[in-house]
Amino acid sequence: MSSPRLASPPTGLPRSEKIAPRHHDRLAVVYVRQSTMQQVLDHQESTRLQYGLVARAQDLGWAAERIAVIDADLGQSGASAAGRVGFQRLVSEVSLDHVGLVLGVDMSRLARSSKDWHQLLEICALFGTLIADLDGVYDPGQYNDRLLLGLKGTMSEAELHILKQRMEQGRLSKARRGDLAVPLPTGYVRRPSGEVALDPDEQVQRVVRLIFRKFAELGTLNAVLRYLVKHHIQLGIRVREGPGKGELAWRRPNRMTLQNLLKHPLYAGAYAYGRRQVDPRTQRPGRPATGRRVSQPDEWHVLLKDRCPAYLSWDQYEQNLARLKANQARAEEVGVARKGAALLAGLVVCARCGRRLHVRYGGRRNRHTYICSRLMSDYGGELCQQLAGPPLDELLCRWVLAALTPAALELSLAAAANVERERADLAHLWQQRLERAAYEAERAGRQYRLCEPENRLVARQLERDWEAALAMQQQLQEEQRRVERQQPRLLSATEQAAIRRLAQDIPALWAAETTTIAERKEIIRQVVERVVVDAEGSSELVRVRVTWAGGAQTAGELIRPVARLAQLSYDPQRCARLRALAGEGLSAEAIAARLNAEGYRPPKRREQFGRQGVQELLRDLGVRAPGRRPPPRDGLGVAEWWVAELAQALGMPLATLQGWVRRGWVQARQQATPPRRWIAWADDAEIARLRERHQRPAGYYTRRLWVDEEPDFAGGHPASRSARSRK
Repeated sequence: MSSPRLASPPTGLPRSEKIAPRHHDRLAVVYVRQSTMQQVLDHQESTRLQYGLVARAQDLGWAAERIAVIDADLGQSGASAAGRVGFQRLVSEVSLDHVGLVLGVDMSRLARSSKDWHQLLEICALFGTLIADLDGVYDPGQYNDRLLLGLKGTMSEAELHILKQRMEQGRLSKARRGDLAVPLPTGYVRRPSGEVALDPDEQVQRVVRLIFRKFAELGTLNAVLRYLVKHHIQLGIRVREGPGKGELAWRRPNRMTLQNLLKHPLYAGAYAYGRRQVDPRTQRPGRPATGRRVSQPDEWHVLLKDRCPAYLSWDQYEQNLARLKANQARAEEVGVARKGAALLAGLVVCARCGRRLHVRYGGRRNRHTYICSRLMSDYGGELCQQLAGPPLDELLCRWVLAALTPAALELSLAAAANVERERADLAHLWQQRLERAAYEAERAGRQYRLCEPENRLVARQLERDWEAALAMQQQLQEEQRRVERQQPRLLSATEQAAIRRLAQDIPALWAAETTTIAERKEIIRQVVERVVVDAEGSSELVRVRVTWAGGAQTAGELIRPVARLAQLSYDPQRCARLRALAGEGLSAEAIAARLNAEGYRPPKRREQFGRQGVQELLRDLGVRAPGRRPPPRDGLGVAEWWVAELAQALGMPLATLQGWVRRGWVQARQQATPPRRWIAWADDAEIARLRERHQRPAGYYTRRLWVDEEPDFAGGHPASRSARSRK
């Protein structure tokens, strides 16, 4: 609220009969508003006219001290009440019954929105507040005045929409011709004629081209950023506003700048308009720059190809967009190669539902598993399939190495050329930086020498600037020499021979400790597009189909580990073969050797069967196989057994019986002389008891500890039972 300035509107108008003494008892408020600050500066006559409404209020009978001016909304648009502090205060004062008259040059000054305008009318009608403009005084409580005020508000809002539509259509028409000036990204400048051209600075162009080339090589935005930071490469940015507008400033790279650079169609020579459109649902009131969303190319208003100088072709631009989209961490995308031992993360696809398998790590060795659980987690269905990761990774590695072997020589030559080109680019960038530093130092020296020696106030500052430029030049020279010593520009003969030698033995290079998992993943992603897997039920057989880059396909079969022998597809044949070999009287070692020689494998994908494993298999089948000859029974008493012999008689694992002996559940003693074997006592009754106990479920005796009956853990020898009874 401020004091009136000028009173220039016409005076001498007759007082309205609608003004009553009760209106004079309250304030008269003059509301002043201009839509933009530019209008405040350029259209000062309109501002004077609005402040002059103070004289109109005095003519209508209000004393000067009873007139208030609200001008807090100068520079604010009337399209909405949000952000308009002055209008909100006006509504509050009217609601508190402090205002008898509201004055404005016209209705558009108060509001250009029907919602805000009719809200003000309702409040004014409720508290008996009048509204006045240059045409007259209106009472919102009267039908005719309310109708006229409503019509004026509607026309004010329609006028705003017409102006906006006309401006937008003109802007769109100019954009369709490619003449609408849009902000240019780094690497481009606009000539005085309005033509878009490449930045005349060679270093700026070289950095932009380097970014596109490194993205095609490294494949991820973060990798390009790390490369630029590692080699101290900065981006040349043209200042867009301020005193230094148009000057070249070198800024360190950041993720958002690189992302905008890779996504901007101007680098492919295309003029585009409407890439970021306004969504009214997310726009914040009072902040016109908010609410913008990135639109898809088919939603752009204008797209004109081959209109500007290009850094890359349109096909390369689309490939960059596809690579950025594929790097996103979404279920439908391959995603970027991340940490973890799974080499095929994001590439494996389920043949049943078509979704990508995700990776799960777990177990004592933190092994990874490819699992398809989208139907189960999203719809409560069944698990599609899962398979251990290492077997599939090994199969794909063999296929990839076989595909790369014929191109070993070409790979070595390409690797050597790539290294030399990268070093040459870096050396050229260093040379340009040194050139720029030398120019800045020479320029600072010229400025210092042109200064009058007597003007010491200026000479001292120019001297400091010259010294700073010389120090920067020296620092760059020292750093450039250090980089050249660590990494020469050209490959030495030893380095070239090492590259060719490694390329000739690709499997050794693949398995080398210096080759990281991330590098193996990147190599696979360069040649493999997707891997489709289809497991046959719960068996060990998995059908694998690889789609290579270019569309060629390779199909094969994988043997995965399973949890149980019964899941093996050849389990019936294995059981029949075990019975046949046991019937021939072969020992467990001989049976294991025959099974391994015939290609049978355990379910966990171990290399081969062993003696203990064969014994367990025969026991599960109820077949007793001849084992090693037991020790002689010399020294054994009545109903005494060697522990291994007793375990075989009971049909239970030897390790389980040995555990019972350690717990005291079996009466046993150990030989006093080597080999100090264990001897167990078991008569017919004890054998029956042990067999019965072996058939009891796990935890049976632990649960009996919580009931009244005392469990008979040991049983067995009469001496032990009598000893327990005496206790």
